[in-house]
Amino acid sequence: GFLPLQGHVVRNWKVRWFVLLQDKLLYYKIEGGKKEPSPKGRILLDGCTITCPCLEYENRPLLIKLKTKTNTDYFLECCSREERDSWALDITGAIHAGHPVQVQELHRMKNSFKLLENISLHNIVERMYDSSTGIKLTRNLDQGNRYKETFTGSALVDWLISNSFAVSRFEAVTLASMLMDENFIRPVGVRSTEATRSSDPSEKFLDDSTALYMFAESSKKNTSSKEEVHFNISELSGTIVKQGFLVKQGHKRKNWKVRKFVLRADPAFLHYYDPTKEDNKPVGGFSLRGCLVSALEDNGVPAGVKGNVQGNLFKIITKDDIDYYIQASSKAERVQWIEAIKPLT
Repeated sequence: GFLPLQGHVVRNWKVRWFVLLQDKLLYYKIEGGKKEPSPKGRILLDGCTITCPCLEYENRPLLIKLKTKTNTDYFLECCSREERDSWALDITGAIHAGHPVQVQELHRMKNSFKLLENISLHNIVERMYDSSTGIKLTRNLDQGNRYKETFTGSALVDWLISNSFAVSRFEAVTLASMLMDENFIRPVGVRSTEATRSSDPSEKFLDDSTALYMFAESSKKNTSSKEEVHFNISELSGTIVKQGFLVKQGHKRKNWKVRKFVLRADPAFLHYYDPTKEDNKPVGGFSLRGCLVSALEDNGVPAGVKGNVQGNLFKIITKDDIDYYIQASSKAERVQWIEAIKPLT
């Protein structure tokens, strides 16, 4: 699948197509909508260590860090928490392929940690910010350091339960961990920061009156212009239905670029992001009301499509008659996207 990868010489981000084998992770360059035949590089997994979640980049909360036995660091970014955890589990399984007991333990841990369904993290954060009913921010002291506008772990757990986002303290801790992993909140102070290094997802967030947290800078509302406020509230407030990396044809140059697509409902919008950029702002998007979506046949290049594409194409026509040509990585993925989009049109 597609993952953004940080370069070693120039520390920029490029999207590559990754293929996981038993002993190595290959990555390929995408040119003109098609994967190049030879790998751009490879990560040898023998003696490799994995860090997930990796919190070294505040603006990129969904990172996996791989350190080879020659001490080369690779940073891979996923598009969702579920995808990140799935990649991390599979890579870890490949690293420990010769140790079946460790692999069984990894699968047991994954199956014991169930993500809550139908939860909009954006909605929870909006409610947390509410001046009258949101989480109360206070000054706190930790190891001699003073922190403004913080809240304790137990206070957030209490708030999530009282606002019916969770029915138990375990569910609330799981939800708070998701907010932290998605970079909506961050730990401050020694206790809460050290807890994030735990390999057990249920222990990363502390339900404790001495563990401090605060809103992450990237999740604070940007009210610098009326246009941005309208954009955030009206288009980005819906529940995320599906997200993933797809290849999209540009409208002007007709070139193909990998974009992170996020499908939201209520209101129904499809936005796409440039995964190589630091900010988490859409580079485009449109309302799905009145749209038509359909698969394109793979025999021959359809009219309006440029380049030597690999197939698995589908097309979205907006109510304003704007055509979007999008390429999935497989026929199954194309079907999944079309089935997810159709009910929202």
